[in-house]
Amino acid sequence: FELYIRKSKNFGGIRINEIKEAIQKGSKFAQEDKIISIYRHIKIVFKRVNNAVFVITVMIRKLEDGK
Repeated sequence: FELYIRKSKNFGGIRINEIKEAIQKGSKFAQEDKIISIYRHIKIVFKRVNNAVFVITVMIRKLEDGK
């Protein structure tokens, strides 16, 4: 798939290959017209249009104990 990310986006130290891995391997669920993928410590909100993936938001997940 083709990955589209605005160049001005800063993902707080998360590398592009980590984002791709989270999209490919993460557990996914739909929310309105977007897809949310959760993998390891990363949560990604994206849209899929044909064979292209448009990343909207990348977040670092917090563990249950708040760390």
